Amino acid sequence: MENLIALLVAAPLLGAAVLLCGGRRLDRAGHWLGTLLAAASFVIGVVLFADMLGKGADERAVHQRLFSWVPVEGFQADIAFQLDQLSMTFVLLITGVGTLIHVYSIGYMAHDERRRRFFGYLNLFLAAMLLLVVADNYLLLYFGWEGVGLASYLLIGFWQHKPTAATAAKKAFLVNRVGDIGLSIAIMLMFTTFGTFAFGPVLGSVGETSEGTLTAIGLMLLLAACGKSAQVPLQSWLGDAMEGPTPVSALIHAATMVTAGVYLITRSGAIFNAAPSAQLAVVVVGAVTLLFGAIIGCAKDDIKKALAGSTMSQIGYMVLAAGLGPIGYAFAIMHLVTHGFFKAGLFLGAGSVMHGMNDEVDMRKYGGLRKYMPVTFVTFGLGYLAIIGFPGLSGFWSKDKIIEAAFAKGGTEGWILGAVTLLGAGITAYYMTRVMIMTFFGEKRWQPAPDPDKAPSVEPGVEAKPGDMPHPHESPRSMTIPMILLAFGSVFAGGLFSLNSAFVNWLEPVTAFEHGHPPVSAAVITTSTIVVLLTGVAIAYAQYGRRPVPLVAPRGSLFTRAARRDLLQDDFNHVVLVRGGEHLTRSLVYVDHTLVDGVVNGTAASMGGLSGRMRKLQTGFARSYAVSMFGGAAVLIAATLLMRAV
Repeated sequence: MENLIALLVAAPLLGAAVLLCGGRRLDRAGHWLGTLLAAASFVIGVVLFADMLGKGADERAVHQRLFSWVPVEGFQADIAFQLDQLSMTFVLLITGVGTLIHVYSIGYMAHDERRRRFFGYLNLFLAAMLLLVVADNYLLLYFGWEGVGLASYLLIGFWQHKPTAATAAKKAFLVNRVGDIGLSIAIMLMFTTFGTFAFGPVLGSVGETSEGTLTAIGLMLLLAACGKSAQVPLQSWLGDAMEGPTPVSALIHAATMVTAGVYLITRSGAIFNAAPSAQLAVVVVGAVTLLFGAIIGCAKDDIKKALAGSTMSQIGYMVLAAGLGPIGYAFAIMHLVTHGFFKAGLFLGAGSVMHGMNDEVDMRKYGGLRKYMPVTFVTFGLGYLAIIGFPGLSGFWSKDKIIEAAFAKGGTEGWILGAVTLLGAGITAYYMTRVMIMTFFGEKRWQPAPDPDKAPSVEPGVEAKPGDMPHPHESPRSMTIPMILLAFGSVFAGGLFSLNSAFVNWLEPVTAFEHGHPPVSAAVITTSTIVVLLTGVAIAYAQYGRRPVPLVAPRGSLFTRAARRDLLQDDFNHVVLVRGGEHLTRSLVYVDHTLVDGVVNGTAASMGGLSGRMRKLQTGFARSYAVSMFGGAAVLIAATLLMRAV
């Protein structure tokens, strides 16, 4: 059965190769081929999952070695796969949600002339992400890691005729390269320390390595995770990534790219457990990003960018949980999976709204859409209830466990982390209620279509003419059916995972698990969470549900304006990194010209001057040379006599 593991990656990889190299003859059927191969990968995953369930908990991990990638003396790198409970969880999420996004894209991209290429990029994305999670060594994981970066660049910039999309793609690519440097350094440190890249030998030898080395490796892995999972300080690319088609947003934010960092930290748990400083850094990054993304989400009028801020915040929850060690690893992955359902549903719902609103993304120009788009309204609403942690829905079960684990950290640190996670829950309820009210409730605030040169439609060929009013309508079944299926996951997945601690028991052989002991009972924490949630909902309703929503956002406070500018993250990067880099470059050029060139040129000039003076001693007259020889001999004789006298 382990021989099927390679087929998980091979199916979408084959689709990418055929669709990208097959030419225009595949334009009519390319989208069906891409979707079929994504579904085939999902079916293979289900078969492997069923086989895994039939084995004992400690016998479920399987390996498949294809061939030796780099066989040289002292350096062995294999193309080999490992499928255990952790990687299987990701396989099912990636292929399941990924297939639904493929189906959704059939309708969403129906009028795009480059649809075949789009599906080729989607298949490439799935193949790279699957390679990342089934690799049995860090070097092969890095190969998939870079493949995900390439595919995200191609998908975010798919509509490259839009300057904003081209810029966003470059930004995502470059910011992620910073994180990739961290992963490459970590892998080099692993090889010099352990002599291998394979998960088993590396993680099994942690106890024989110094804490300083493990801390360095852990911090570099965290840097890599910050890039892929859009965590502070490498989070600036995520909001701009919304320039890609909406299915790309769902794929990146829900099932694949931004979850890669959480996978990396959890897979490397043994390293972080033995390096408390690196583990603390993970917790701090997660806590800061949790609030950072939530605050940004409160200030965005663009529906996709509001959801992007939400993704940043929810991934912050996962990273924080992963930083708590064995008491949080399972809950980090559990929230990752439930988030995959409701966040994919929310993004696809946002795409459905845009589909019926002339590609308008400004929520201030929505209103009352529940009457015109009932399926979108219900599925989006269930995703909304799930993400805010409404009792009984998926987000309630997974996020509450993270809040409990944060309090269970103990001491002052536990109280601080618990308060941060509670505050994040309240802010999440606020901004998601704001999105829900502005989009589906109140009076309609529709505006004429903008100039298509400034805002190209998601459906090339059917662009609304400037001045045309939107005619909201429900999306086709190819779009609504995936939304309905994801809504089921948003409602039921968390409860099923929590039944008899099924999800924790599933992951425990890989991630280990420790029961936390919060300073207060779980009932008190749950009650507090619900109170905070309802408070956030009430504030949002008071501001947006009981008052008319202005078409133009008020100027707001200084803090509000900063939040609209992503809390000045781009300004900070420009001042510190861009301007700082320019000043550093100028300083290095100055040092090179004045110091380095000065020493080199000064030495050459000195030698030239000395040689010029020495040339004057070469007169060409024999009598002058004789006198010089006589004088030199006299000096030597005098020095010899003086030394003897002394």
